[in-house]
Amino acid sequence: MTSMKPTIATHLLVDVSAHGLGHLAQVAPVLNALGARLPKLRISLRSGLSSSQLRARIVTTFTHLPGASDFGYVMRDATRVDLAATALAYQRQHADWEQLLARETAFLAALGPDLVLSDVAYLPLAGAQRARIPSIAMCSLNWAELFAHFFASEPWAAPIHHEMLAAYNSTEFFLRLTPAMPMADLRRLRNIGPVAAIGRSHRRELRGKLGCARDERLLLVAFGGFDKRLSIADWPLAGKLRWLVPQTWHSACPAAHALEGLGLAFTDLICSVDAVLTKPGYGTFTEAACNGTPVLYLRRDNWPEQEPLTAWLEKNARCRAIDESELSASSIAGALDDLFRQTAPPIPQAGGADAAAAILADCLS
Repeated sequence: MTSMKPTIATHLLVDVSAHGLGHLAQVAPVLNALGARLPKLRISLRSGLSSSQLRARIVTTFTHLPGASDFGYVMRDATRVDLAATALAYQRQHADWEQLLARETAFLAALGPDLVLSDVAYLPLAGAQRARIPSIAMCSLNWAELFAHFFASEPWAAPIHHEMLAAYNSTEFFLRLTPAMPMADLRRLRNIGPVAAIGRSHRRELRGKLGCARDERLLLVAFGGFDKRLSIADWPLAGKLRWLVPQTWHSACPAAHALEGLGLAFTDLICSVDAVLTKPGYGTFTEAACNGTPVLYLRRDNWPEQEPLTAWLEKNARCRAIDESELSASSIAGALDDLFRQTAPPIPQAGGADAAAAILADCLS
């Protein structure tokens, strides 16, 4: 009798940054595509995001390991970084770097994944190297490049930057998503096309549910999981706008509706509105463009990822930058008029998820 070898499920550890929701927006389509390729794949997913946030986007089976291995940047709000608090947080983290790295190495050795995928914390990459586990990073940015932008001239920064770069350069490769920062200091780059979830339009049903008049426009306000409250309750109802806003605003404005109570996935909302008001961020930019929805964006203060993102968006979607002085109903109504006068470019193809999934499947095999 021929003996049968037992089937061993390959194990992938995925680490998703909780610095906003953009990292999840990148990882989710890739894991969904990977799960279709490898249905027996065991996935452990570590993130400081809630299980409900993760499962709203990831349909393939995974085990959530609550916890955050990075903090990214300390934000004052959706568009402003608290540089002093961020500098202090990095100094504190790297003062205990060896202890952190030892704990991470022990955690990974005990968990025993066959591959680590990080978007885009560097601690699990450094731990994977010590535990002799292959690793891959994936993102449109990396914390080392941002750190150098903000802190390279500080006398304490060089050793920290060195430890960051060493971790990123220890990977099998870094999947650099389109659009992305240059990443000139990373040695093992593989360029990948845009990653974005594709939704379905429920425009007629949504407008009927909200009682929208034919000449009213629906504007989705989405700042990528960061707080940025607009004083819409104090604005005159000019321009016949309806606002879909986060439930946490508790807005008393009769033209505002909590987006969480509408029963639609976020990407389906993007497909069902007239336009999105957001900040420069990978997830909302690519999902709006790849679903053909116009974008108004509020520029971020001194954020180096902004320029490659906005340059890509301007080629691939109807879009317009606004500033704080234009945050009023009448100004936004005028900006929307500008948007709809633009000629819509061809909708870009979101082929990055399948490409990334193919690379991961090859590594796991």
